[in-house]
Amino acid sequence: MGTEDMQIATFAAGCFWGVEAAFRRVPGVRATSVGYAGGHAPRPTYEDVCSGTTGHAEVVRVEYDPGAVTYARLLDVFWENHDPTQVNRQGPDIGEQYRSAIFTHDAAQAKTAAESRAAVETRLPRPVATTIEPAGDFWLAEDYHQQFFEKRGLVHA
Repeated sequence: MGTEDMQIATFAAGCFWGVEAAFRRVPGVRATSVGYAGGHAPRPTYEDVCSGTTGHAEVVRVEYDPGAVTYARLLDVFWENHDPTQVNRQGPDIGEQYRSAIFTHDAAQAKTAAESRAAVETRLPRPVATTIEPAGDFWLAEDYHQQFFEKRGLVHA
């Protein structure tokens, strides 16, 4: 299947390392990359994002084959791999860059994300903090962040 048949999904679920590893294991996901989205500063670095002044979240950009995996399934992986009830944090990681967000690339993704969020909220004891936002600029993170766990032998491709 050619790249013209691929679609993009973007998720923020805390530190991007483990989230990227989870998406890389999903059949139908063709590629992942980690980076920054949802902020206002152009070309942010990791240090910029960690400063809390850019408004960016750490995100995973997922390129997937919609004939092999649905966007709804990717949302399931997103929900399963973090606590969406935490505001601007995941576990010990605290700050706006660790927020829970779904960055949608079209109206269909926005509709599916909203339906998924509503369904998840009925199953959790606390309100879901996850925002749903239109995808804007995606800034690729530094190379040492890409496939971080794989490079260190902590997970296998």
